[in-house]
Amino acid sequence: MTKKKEINTTNSELSYKKLSIQISLNGLSFCVLDSVENSIIKQEHISFKEEVIPFQLLKNLKETLEKFEITKMSFSNITVIHRNPLFTLVPKALFDPEELPNYLKFNAKILANDQIAYDEIKNYDIVNIYVPFTNVNNYIYELFGEFEYKHSGTILIESLLNNFTAGKEPICYAHITEQQVDITVIANKNLVFYNSFIFETKEDFIYYILFTIEQLKLDTETIKLRLFGSIEEGDELYNLIFTYVRNVDVFIPSSLSQHLNDKDKKTIDFTTLSAF
Repeated sequence: MTKKKEINTTNSELSYKKLSIQISLNGLSFCVLDSVENSIIKQEHISFKEEVIPFQLLKNLKETLEKFEITKMSFSNITVIHRNPLFTLVPKALFDPEELPNYLKFNAKILANDQIAYDEIKNYDIVNIYVPFTNVNNYIYELFGEFEYKHSGTILIESLLNNFTAGKEPICYAHITEQQVDITVIANKNLVFYNSFIFETKEDFIYYILFTIEQLKLDTETIKLRLFGSIEEGDELYNLIFTYVRNVDVFIPSSLSQHLNDKDKKTIDFTTLSAF
Protein backbone atom coordinates (compact mmCIF):
# COMPACT_ATOMS: atom_id res chain seq x y z
CA MET A 1 0.00 0.00 0.00
CA THR A 2 1.26 3.47 -0.89
CA LYS A 3 1.02 5.87 2.04
CA LYS A 4 1.23 9.38 0.66
CA LYS A 5 -0.45 9.59 -2.69
CA GLU A 6 -3.68 10.99 -4.08
CA ILE A 7 -6.40 8.78 -5.51
CA ASN A 8 -6.61 8.64 -9.27
CA THR A 9 -10.20 8.86 -10.53
CA THR A 10 -11.42 8.46 -14.08
CA ASN A 11 -14.55 10.52 -13.37
CA SER A 12 -13.51 14.17 -13.52
CA GLU A 13 -17.02 15.22 -12.51
CA LEU A 14 -16.38 13.85 -9.01
CA SER A 15 -12.78 14.98 -8.61
CA TYR A 16 -13.71 17.96 -6.45
CA LYS A 17 -14.81 15.76 -3.52
CA LYS A 18 -12.42 14.99 -0.71
CA LEU A 19 -12.89 12.49 2.11
CA SER A 20 -11.29 12.33 5.54
CA ILE A 21 -11.96 9.58 8.07
CA GLN A 22 -10.81 9.57 11.69
CA ILE A 23 -10.77 6.29 13.59
CA SER A 24 -10.13 5.36 17.20
CA LEU A 25 -11.14 2.56 19.53
CA ASN A 26 -13.65 4.95 21.14
CA GLY A 27 -15.34 6.28 18.02
CA LEU A 28 -15.04 7.39 14.42
CA SER A 29 -15.96 10.32 12.22
CA PHE A 30 -15.83 11.30 8.58
CA CYS A 31 -16.14 14.44 6.50
CA VAL A 32 -16.80 14.90 2.77
CA LEU A 33 -15.68 18.28 1.45
CA ASP A 34 -16.67 20.03 -1.77
CA SER A 35 -13.31 21.62 -2.53
CA VAL A 36 -14.79 23.94 -5.19
CA GLU A 37 -17.47 25.45 -2.94
CA ASN A 38 -15.35 24.97 0.22
CA SER A 39 -18.37 23.46 1.92
CA ILE A 40 -19.26 20.29 3.78
CA ILE A 41 -21.28 17.75 1.79
CA LYS A 42 -21.54 15.11 4.51
CA GLN A 43 -20.14 14.75 8.00
CA GLU A 44 -20.83 12.42 10.90
CA HIS A 45 -19.37 11.54 14.29
CA ILE A 46 -20.10 8.28 16.12
CA SER A 47 -19.08 7.51 19.71
CA PHE A 48 -18.91 3.88 20.83
CA LYS A 49 -20.52 2.91 24.14
CA GLU A 50 -17.24 1.32 25.20
CA GLU A 51 -13.75 0.91 23.79
CA VAL A 52 -13.66 -1.72 21.05
CA ILE A 53 -10.98 -3.98 19.64
CA PRO A 54 -9.58 -3.32 16.12
CA PHE A 55 -11.77 -6.06 14.60
CA GLN A 56 -14.94 -4.41 15.91
CA LEU A 57 -13.63 -0.98 14.87
CA LEU A 58 -13.37 -2.16 11.27
CA LYS A 59 -16.88 -3.66 11.43
CA ASN A 60 -18.27 -0.36 12.73
CA LEU A 61 -16.44 1.59 10.04
CA LYS A 62 -17.79 -0.63 7.26
CA GLU A 63 -21.34 -0.25 8.57
CA THR A 64 -20.99 3.52 8.83
CA LEU A 65 -19.56 4.06 5.35
CA GLU A 66 -22.26 1.85 3.84
CA LYS A 67 -25.06 3.51 5.83
CA PHE A 68 -24.10 6.99 4.60
CA GLU A 69 -23.33 5.71 1.07
CA ILE A 70 -19.70 6.78 1.19
CA THR A 71 -18.74 3.49 -0.47
CA LYS A 72 -20.71 4.55 -3.59
CA MET A 73 -18.84 7.85 -3.99
CA SER A 74 -15.56 8.71 -5.72
CA PHE A 75 -12.97 11.15 -4.39
CA SER A 76 -9.95 13.05 -5.64
CA ASN A 77 -8.26 12.73 -2.25
CA ILE A 78 -8.74 10.50 0.79
CA THR A 79 -7.06 10.85 4.17
CA VAL A 80 -7.39 8.34 7.00
CA ILE A 81 -6.54 9.67 10.47
CA HIS A 82 -5.41 7.23 13.15
CA ARG A 83 -6.19 8.42 16.67
CA ASN A 84 -4.50 6.38 19.40
CA PRO A 85 -1.88 6.82 22.15
CA LEU A 86 0.66 4.58 20.37
CA PHE A 87 2.99 7.34 19.17
CA THR A 88 6.11 9.28 20.02
CA LEU A 89 7.66 12.50 18.72
CA VAL A 90 11.32 12.62 17.69
CA PRO A 91 13.45 15.57 16.51
CA LYS A 92 14.16 15.09 12.81
CA ALA A 93 17.90 15.41 13.42
CA LEU A 94 17.75 12.27 15.59
CA PHE A 95 15.41 10.29 13.37
CA ASP A 96 16.44 7.06 11.64
CA PRO A 97 13.69 5.23 9.69
CA GLU A 98 15.47 1.93 10.38
CA GLU A 99 14.92 2.29 14.14
CA LEU A 100 11.15 2.80 14.34
CA PRO A 101 10.41 0.09 16.96
CA ASN A 102 13.16 1.40 19.22
CA TYR A 103 11.62 4.87 19.36
CA LEU A 104 8.21 3.51 20.29
CA LYS A 105 9.03 0.73 22.74
CA PHE A 106 9.67 3.09 25.66
CA ASN A 107 6.36 4.94 25.30
CA ALA A 108 3.94 2.32 24.00
CA LYS A 109 3.27 -1.39 24.16
CA ILE A 110 3.89 -2.74 20.69
CA LEU A 111 3.67 -6.25 19.28
CA ALA A 112 6.17 -7.97 17.00
CA ASN A 113 3.75 -7.92 14.05
CA ASP A 114 2.64 -4.29 14.46
CA GLN A 115 3.17 -2.08 11.45
CA ILE A 116 4.91 1.15 12.43
CA ALA A 117 4.54 4.32 10.37
CA TYR A 118 5.75 7.89 10.67
CA ASP A 119 4.76 11.40 9.60
CA GLU A 120 7.10 14.32 9.11
CA ILE A 121 5.67 17.51 10.61
CA LYS A 122 6.75 19.83 7.84
CA ASN A 123 8.68 23.04 8.54
CA TYR A 124 9.18 22.13 12.20
CA ASP A 125 11.76 19.29 12.02
CA ILE A 126 9.61 16.88 14.02
CA VAL A 127 8.76 13.26 13.19
CA ASN A 128 5.72 11.51 14.64
CA ILE A 129 6.20 7.73 14.88
CA TYR A 130 3.07 5.65 15.51
CA VAL A 131 1.16 2.39 15.07
CA PRO A 132 -1.73 2.70 12.56
CA PHE A 133 -4.79 0.46 12.44
CA THR A 134 -3.54 -1.79 9.64
CA ASN A 135 -6.86 -3.59 9.10
CA VAL A 136 -8.57 -0.25 8.43
CA ASN A 137 -5.83 0.83 6.02
CA ASN A 138 -6.20 -2.43 4.11
CA TYR A 139 -9.97 -2.01 3.88
CA ILE A 140 -9.77 1.58 2.61
CA TYR A 141 -7.18 0.55 0.02
CA GLU A 142 -9.44 -2.28 -1.22
CA LEU A 143 -12.37 0.13 -1.36
CA PHE A 144 -10.82 3.20 -2.98
CA GLY A 145 -7.24 2.47 -4.01
CA GLU A 146 -4.25 4.57 -2.99
CA PHE A 147 -4.75 7.08 -0.19
CA GLU A 148 -2.94 9.07 2.47
CA TYR A 149 -2.90 8.34 6.19
CA LYS A 150 -1.63 10.23 9.20
CA HIS A 151 -1.72 10.22 12.97
CA SER A 152 -4.20 12.61 14.56
CA GLY A 153 -1.39 14.23 16.53
CA THR A 154 0.37 15.20 13.31
CA ILE A 155 -2.68 17.06 12.02
CA LEU A 156 -3.35 18.72 15.37
CA ILE A 157 0.23 19.95 15.83
CA GLU A 158 0.58 21.17 12.24
CA SER A 159 -2.71 23.05 12.34
CA LEU A 160 -2.04 24.76 15.67
CA LEU A 161 1.53 25.71 14.76
CA ASN A 162 0.59 27.01 11.32
CA ASN A 163 -2.18 29.19 12.75
CA PHE A 164 -0.36 30.37 15.89
CA THR A 165 -0.23 34.18 16.09
CA ALA A 166 0.07 34.80 19.83
CA GLY A 167 3.76 35.75 20.00
CA LYS A 168 6.25 34.55 22.60
CA GLU A 169 3.87 33.87 25.49
CA PRO A 170 2.92 30.17 25.82
CA ILE A 171 -0.60 28.99 25.13
CA CYS A 172 -1.93 25.61 26.24
CA TYR A 173 -4.45 23.96 23.92
CA ALA A 174 -6.65 21.05 25.01
CA HIS A 175 -8.52 19.14 22.30
CA ILE A 176 -11.21 17.00 23.91
CA THR A 177 -12.99 14.01 22.39
CA GLU A 178 -14.66 11.02 24.01
CA GLN A 179 -12.43 9.95 26.92
CA GLN A 180 -9.30 11.48 25.36
CA VAL A 181 -7.60 14.84 25.67
CA ASP A 182 -4.71 16.04 23.50
CA ILE A 183 -2.66 18.74 25.22
CA THR A 184 -0.43 21.00 23.11
CA VAL A 185 1.68 23.88 24.40
CA ILE A 186 3.10 26.39 21.92
CA ALA A 187 5.27 29.43 22.53
CA ASN A 188 6.89 31.72 19.96
CA LYS A 189 5.56 29.44 17.18
CA ASN A 190 7.52 26.49 18.57
CA LEU A 191 6.15 23.25 19.95
CA VAL A 192 6.88 23.08 23.68
CA PHE A 193 4.80 20.02 24.56
CA TYR A 194 2.36 17.54 23.04
CA ASN A 195 0.80 14.42 24.52
CA SER A 196 -2.46 12.52 24.46
CA PHE A 197 -4.19 11.14 27.55
CA ILE A 198 -7.07 8.73 28.09
CA PHE A 199 -9.41 9.77 30.91
CA GLU A 200 -12.41 8.04 32.47
CA THR A 201 -13.49 10.66 35.00
CA LYS A 202 -13.54 14.45 35.15
CA GLU A 203 -10.92 14.21 37.91
CA ASP A 204 -8.59 12.39 35.49
CA PHE A 205 -9.15 15.16 32.96
CA ILE A 206 -8.26 17.99 35.33
CA TYR A 207 -5.26 16.06 36.64
CA TYR A 208 -3.66 15.82 33.18
CA ILE A 209 -4.23 19.53 32.52
CA LEU A 210 -2.80 20.66 35.86
CA PHE A 211 0.07 18.16 35.80
CA THR A 212 1.15 19.42 32.37
CA ILE A 213 1.04 23.04 33.54
CA GLU A 214 3.03 22.16 36.66
CA GLN A 215 5.71 20.13 34.85
CA LEU A 216 6.29 22.94 32.37
CA LYS A 217 6.57 25.41 35.26
CA LEU A 218 3.67 27.50 33.98
CA ASP A 219 1.34 29.54 36.18
CA THR A 220 -2.34 28.61 36.45
CA GLU A 221 -3.14 32.28 37.11
CA THR A 222 -1.62 33.54 33.87
CA ILE A 223 -1.38 30.67 31.34
CA LYS A 224 -3.87 30.94 28.47
CA LEU A 225 -5.81 27.68 28.18
CA ARG A 226 -7.78 27.20 24.96
CA LEU A 227 -10.30 24.33 24.89
CA PHE A 228 -11.91 22.88 21.76
CA GLY A 229 -13.61 19.73 20.59
CA SER A 230 -16.31 18.08 22.71
CA ILE A 231 -16.63 20.87 25.26
CA GLU A 232 -18.71 24.01 25.67
CA GLU A 233 -18.60 26.93 28.06
CA GLY A 234 -20.66 26.12 31.14
CA ASP A 235 -20.55 22.34 30.92
CA GLU A 236 -19.13 20.16 33.68
CA LEU A 237 -15.57 19.89 32.39
CA TYR A 238 -15.38 23.60 31.61
CA ASN A 239 -16.60 24.62 35.05
CA LEU A 240 -14.13 22.25 36.70
CA ILE A 241 -11.11 23.54 34.80
CA PHE A 242 -12.16 27.15 35.41
CA THR A 243 -11.92 26.45 39.15
CA TYR A 244 -8.16 25.93 38.79
CA VAL A 245 -7.13 27.91 35.69
CA ARG A 246 -8.24 31.52 35.41
CA ASN A 247 -7.65 32.33 31.74
CA VAL A 248 -9.83 29.75 29.99
CA ASP A 249 -11.66 30.02 26.67
CA VAL A 250 -13.55 27.66 24.40
CA PHE A 251 -12.49 28.56 20.88
CA ILE A 252 -12.87 27.50 17.27
CA PRO A 253 -9.50 27.06 15.51
CA SER A 254 -9.11 29.35 12.52
CA SER A 255 -8.45 26.37 10.26
CA LEU A 256 -12.13 25.44 10.67
CA SER A 257 -13.63 28.85 9.96
CA GLN A 258 -12.66 28.99 6.29
CA HIS A 259 -14.90 25.99 5.46
CA LEU A 260 -17.83 26.35 7.82
CA ASN A 261 -20.90 28.33 8.68
CA ASP A 262 -21.89 29.02 12.28
CA LYS A 263 -24.14 25.96 12.47
CA ASP A 264 -21.40 23.57 11.34
CA LYS A 265 -18.80 24.88 13.78
CA LYS A 266 -20.52 23.33 16.77
CA THR A 267 -20.67 19.82 15.33
CA ILE A 268 -17.72 19.30 12.98
CA ASP A 269 -14.76 17.22 14.05
CA PHE A 270 -11.64 19.42 14.10
CA THR A 271 -9.22 16.75 12.90
CA THR A 272 -11.22 15.47 9.95
CA LEU A 273 -11.60 18.95 8.50
CA SER A 274 -8.02 20.03 9.26
CA ALA A 275 -6.78 17.03 7.27
CA PHE A 276 -7.79 18.70 3.97
